[in-house]
Amino acid sequence: MTKLRLAIVGAGPAGIYAADILLKTERAFDVSIDLFEQLPAPYGLVRYGVSPDHPRIKGVIGALRDVLDRGDIRVFGNVRFGEDIALDDLKKHYNAVIFATGAIRDTTMDIPGIDAEGSFGAADFVSWFDGHPDVPREWTLDAESVAVLGNGNVALDVARMLAKHAEDLLPTEIPENVHAGLQASKITDVHVFGRRGPAQVKFTPLELRELGEQRDVDVIVYDEDFDYDEASKDAIATNKQVKVIDRILQSWRGKPETNNVAPTASRRLHLHFWAKPVEIKTDESGRTAAIVYERTRPDGEGGMVGTGELREIAIGQLYRAVGYFGSPLEGVPFDKKHGVIPNHEGQVLAKDSNERIPGVYATGWIKRGPVGLIGHTKSDAMETVQHLVNDQASWWQPEDPSEEAIPALLASRGVAWTDLDGWHRLDEHEIALGAPQERARVKVVDRDEMVKISRGE
Repeated sequence: MTKLRLAIVGAGPAGIYAADILLKTERAFDVSIDLFEQLPAPYGLVRYGVSPDHPRIKGVIGALRDVLDRGDIRVFGNVRFGEDIALDDLKKHYNAVIFATGAIRDTTMDIPGIDAEGSFGAADFVSWFDGHPDVPREWTLDAESVAVLGNGNVALDVARMLAKHAEDLLPTEIPENVHAGLQASKITDVHVFGRRGPAQVKFTPLELRELGEQRDVDVIVYDEDFDYDEASKDAIATNKQVKVIDRILQSWRGKPETNNVAPTASRRLHLHFWAKPVEIKTDESGRTAAIVYERTRPDGEGGMVGTGELREIAIGQLYRAVGYFGSPLEGVPFDKKHGVIPNHEGQVLAKDSNERIPGVYATGWIKRGPVGLIGHTKSDAMETVQHLVNDQASWWQPEDPSEEAIPALLASRGVAWTDLDGWHRLDEHEIALGAPQERARVKVVDRDEMVKISRGE
């Protein structure tokens, strides 16, 4: 019987689901799968892209853990593709590779002043508060008024974390350095800007509802944003999710602080709809000082057009949460415009000729862009895996497909890789750190320390 030796680059949900689906797929050959992950720990954005006060979403890790703990998938953590291992190495030892590297950079914005000091990408801030080992430990929150650009779930995550009081995060797995940074915050007002109206937002009702559940934080909405056109009214009437979102927002309109009465909380979270950022003003030192936005209005078809009316709000920091973007991989085609690997249903295509590249596949956000939730990731992986199975005639013919080849190769290059047993050691260590304070865990942030704990050194 033929055996498929498969490499998967990326041990987040996309990579793990692809491995699980392949192992459960009806096929006429055996399968051996190795997962490569650049971080010492698995689970990708579920561990490093979800705010620590979202334990329900982090429950996805339980399902992913069950897949890995079956013991039929090997994990090589702390291995960087393009540095520690290359595409030529994979061709030498595997029949095919699936890239599941996700999208972790911020999409750029083209408005004056957007790169001023004090203007940050949401991805960097999320990585900081989630204890990502490859970002700086310190984050200075020295402005009283800050802006968040975007109307998706990431924007609301960032806004909530900026407005939240640090002590309310202590029961979570928040790293010690993050708690200290948030505790020193001078923020009093967080302003969230969306170009379109309340009926066109991209966030979910759960994310929105959580904004109003924070202690000592008032959520403020503005009556002028709720003059709905027919397209908005239709969206509310026909879409259950939009209807729930509208109900939540309408409940906040009746609060005293929304009607020009002095708010009672020490922090305020303002939601500005029909607000298109057009310029970031800076002070004499080049630091973010104010945001200028244009009031927009409905175009009658669910979109928006500018009104020409400009407004300005003083801010000391800016957070851009307008979407994630993929990163290129050495030796692999990359679409710079869309931030994805060019592909047809997961089969990677040559950039210039659009011809299929044998043995190379993609799944998850690096395949389709940073959209969709876990359900999309699973169906995405199914499509890619089905092509992989059907493409058996065009698999690579590896020179040395032995199971021992990869550990020997990494050892010869001095790579201190981590494995699944190592993740269990790190997992237990973090849980033990949190136990004395009755916390879920305390994340280890330093990469070298993560590696040493994982390797039992």
